[in-house]
Amino acid sequence: MTKSEALFERAVKRIPGGVNSPVRAYGAIGEAPRFIDRADGCHIYDVDGNCYIDYIDSWGPMILGHNFPEIRESVVKACEKGLSFGCATEIEVEMAEFICENIPHIHMIRMVNSGTEAVMSAVRAARGFTGKNKIIKFAGCYHGHSDAMLVSAGSGVMTSGVPDSAGVPKGCTEDTMTAVYNDLQSVRLLMEQAQGQVAAVIVEPVGANMGVVAPKEGFLEGLRHLCDEYQALLIFDEVITGFRLAFGGAAEYFKVKPDLVTYGKIIGAGMPVGAYGGKKEIMEMVSPVGKVYQAGTLSGNPIAMAAGLTQLKYLRSHPEVYVRLEEKGDTLYTGMKDILKEKGLRYQLNHIASLGSLFFTEQEVTDYTSAKTSDTEAFAAYFKAMLKMGIHLAPSQFEAMFLSNAHTDDVIEETLEAVKKYF
Repeated sequence: MTKSEALFERAVKRIPGGVNSPVRAYGAIGEAPRFIDRADGCHIYDVDGNCYIDYIDSWGPMILGHNFPEIRESVVKACEKGLSFGCATEIEVEMAEFICENIPHIHMIRMVNSGTEAVMSAVRAARGFTGKNKIIKFAGCYHGHSDAMLVSAGSGVMTSGVPDSAGVPKGCTEDTMTAVYNDLQSVRLLMEQAQGQVAAVIVEPVGANMGVVAPKEGFLEGLRHLCDEYQALLIFDEVITGFRLAFGGAAEYFKVKPDLVTYGKIIGAGMPVGAYGGKKEIMEMVSPVGKVYQAGTLSGNPIAMAAGLTQLKYLRSHPEVYVRLEEKGDTLYTGMKDILKEKGLRYQLNHIASLGSLFFTEQEVTDYTSAKTSDTEAFAAYFKAMLKMGIHLAPSQFEAMFLSNAHTDDVIEETLEAVKKYF
């Protein structure tokens, strides 16, 4: 028995499913999850001493690679002053100023502790600002595990086969309407059905929890026009795309301006943190200034702020990182497509910049329904084989691959050789 297997045996006795988040579970793969001991650059090392090329990147935030020296040093320095105060600190102000001064569509921002909190709070702010209750989301887009958002969610919910969630009363979701990603007409129909009561449309500008599904040309622009037409707010959930597709996230990449935006752990360089922000008149609805209540005693934790601000400042001063990530993405994902073509396989590979997904289906994947045509057993076989060859992927057909600045040409070539060997 390996150390990971032994740890999993202990874990399942005290932790539901043996993991503290369903996305870490290997249940769909039929194995015990690997327990990680340490990470550096683009590699992670499990408790059994195995080394893997990592394409999870802690689910996205390790855009500069694991254990980046400048970030590590900033955390150590911040820890010397204390871990948490529950009081206002200077670095919270610096973080807010830096983001607002460098992201044109964010005038004010509030720190929270996770992407789930960010979305929950942004939705509440949208309802408070508009005086309306209805929210439109998209099937397959995951916006955290707050009650109102667990309707046709993607990611771990898709993998486990649970369409929504037990424990969520119908009343919590009766104002959540579900549209089809990449289908503007489905949004318009819901707008009409709601009779002017839609507070906001929330969307992952690039779907990344049903696998990677990019927006069709004109889709995000169409959402902006529909929201303006029906006097609803447009919320970009940039927990995945924020500071990854570009410094200004998907909003900058696609040149579409949302009213509110949510961020996750990337603004903490992987530490537990999130944020939501946007137009001043909306954010001033939030307590203690306005009547929309939202609080968090540990929000803006100084250690997380130190790590995150160091990463964001590095990204802002090194725009070449985004150029390199585009190039790395082209090399890896185009290389994988070429291998599939050589082998006569018609599996779908979706990618945009550093994000990518291989779908085990011959059908073009443009939304939740087409993503679900994937052969999850075929993915499980692929995952296990790649893991044995030292390639660490997300244990789900419906998760993204993440490249970091630390993935070298040699590492990408090694990955492509593994893919070629498997197929």
